[in-house]
Amino acid sequence: QVQLVESGGGLVQAGGSVRLSCAASGRTFSNYRMGWFRRAPGKEREFVAAIRWSSGSTYYADSVKGRFTVSRDNAKNTVYLQMNSLKSEDTAVYYCAAGRWTTVPSRPGEYDYWGQGTQVTVSS
Repeated sequence: QVQLVESGGGLVQAGGSVRLSCAASGRTFSNYRMGWFRRAPGKEREFVAAIRWSSGSTYYADSVKGRFTVSRDNAKNTVYLQMNSLKSEDTAVYYCAAGRWTTVPSRPGEYDYWGQGTQVTVSS
């Protein structure tokens, strides 16, 4: 049974940092792309970042480039999202996702598995 479990969310002040973790289990993810998405209140789900597990290739939404960094730890089967210089508009529930045959990293429909989400609230 595949499980993606996010952690690390919370309340942070604008300009601050937080690191999210996504612990993956239940199968081998070496051929997968791992994505981070977010959903703010009243808004559509939005792509944030993605990383190809095998190569480490990364992709970012323009809104987070230069502020967020996605990485993975193969030994721990965990993907991270380091978020710096946080803004109030980064407030959202953040979701981790895994997809094997993703061709467009930003498309939610191309991901097969999703975590339950973790709330990040940025206070101004």
